[in-house]
Amino acid sequence: MALSVLDMFSVGLGPSSSHTVGPMRAAAQFINGLDADTVAATTRAKVELFGSLGATGVGHHSDTAVILGLAGHDPATIVPEQVDDIIAGVETSGTLELAGKKTIDFDRTQDVILNLKESLPGHPNGMKSTVFGADGQELASEISYSIGGGFVVTEQELDKPLTSDLEVKHDYRNATELLAMCKEQGKSIAELTWENEILWREPEEIRSEILHIWQVMQDCVQSGIERTETTLPGGLKVTRRAPKLYKQLTEGGASERTGDTNDALRGIEWINLYALAVNEENASGGRVVTAPTNGAAGIIPSVMHYYSRFLDDVTDDKIVEFMLTAGAIGIIIKTQASISGAEVGCQGEVGSACAMAAAGLAAVMGGTPVEIEDAAEVALEHNLGMTCDPIGGLVQIPCIERNAIASVKAINAARLALHGDGSHKVSLDEAIETMRATGADMMDKYKETSRGGLAVAVSIPEC
Repeated sequence: MALSVLDMFSVGLGPSSSHTVGPMRAAAQFINGLDADTVAATTRAKVELFGSLGATGVGHHSDTAVILGLAGHDPATIVPEQVDDIIAGVETSGTLELAGKKTIDFDRTQDVILNLKESLPGHPNGMKSTVFGADGQELASEISYSIGGGFVVTEQELDKPLTSDLEVKHDYRNATELLAMCKEQGKSIAELTWENEILWREPEEIRSEILHIWQVMQDCVQSGIERTETTLPGGLKVTRRAPKLYKQLTEGGASERTGDTNDALRGIEWINLYALAVNEENASGGRVVTAPTNGAAGIIPSVMHYYSRFLDDVTDDKIVEFMLTAGAIGIIIKTQASISGAEVGCQGEVGSACAMAAAGLAAVMGGTPVEIEDAAEVALEHNLGMTCDPIGGLVQIPCIERNAIASVKAINAARLALHGDGSHKVSLDEAIETMRATGADMMDKYKETSRGGLAVAVSIPEC
């Protein structure tokens, strides 16, 4: 495999990994790749967004993201609370500092173009970044594609975006080959994944980064719970539910373990809370972990919170095992199909996250590799055909609730698989191929363009 588990989990800003994080990275990479002479001669920078990026760019903050990227900001390190001030400064001054290298005149209305109906040929999420000289001549340009989960490739890299010169100890292309390796070597999915990872990074670095990602997930849940704003930004005026739900669940000093013991399904309320908290943070532009995307960012954190709060024998080693297993499944899905809602619909985002979460949970609950693969297949199979139809181009309806529902579905898939013997008629590879083919057949209006499904069936004010 050419991807690392750490590629599947990255810290970034909401509301979208492909529409916010990706464009920010692409713009920053373009500017940082210019030579000194080109930067010195530059007097204007322009970014054009195409396809799904153009169609839902405002709701996904893509226009804001490219300005931040041109200014050299990184989605993993920028402070969310400073974004509005940074953008206001650019608009008020009419200038932009290119990655700390040079200040140029900048007009947001003229220099960030959202092409609502035009697309680039390589991928639904296309953008073109260009810099110009004093007499208006083009000095340099680059076409980039945001291919899901914050991954960015140039036009030249698109055919082989996931190739790598890194050495791989266990080179598997799909789940079938992965299971065969596990059986042959008598090792778990997490163990094989770890042996790949340590060829690329020091063991302590891997462990530290995974635990850091887990901490960011926990911080995100807590932030979502503690928010005092009553509604999410955007024209939909969606009410935040996580803070109120948390208060209801903790009345009288109750916690996850000390709630209403007469309600056998009380735990589901907490699972819903964890997912809602994350995705409300994402919708408001907060710091989240792409897992594997921002639109599906609440599922893996919610399932991990369920595991760490409701089950016994939880250690840092178990958290690492969960993430390594989930990441391995995510890598297979990404390389064999897609995790991009603009490419295959929400089955590629929520479906992938659900499968990854189910696999991770099955692993830490003692599942065999075959049972883990079964759990992932069950979770993915029952998300097949899901469209991506955000109302108003905002990652709010149906996205936030969809994460809560899928979190419960992932836990159910894992528990169902652990009660079986691992045998099942449909393999994970077959489910992944079905997702890819279904996405190819799906009409573009159902793939993150807000031109079909709920996005047009529901009457809303201008967002």
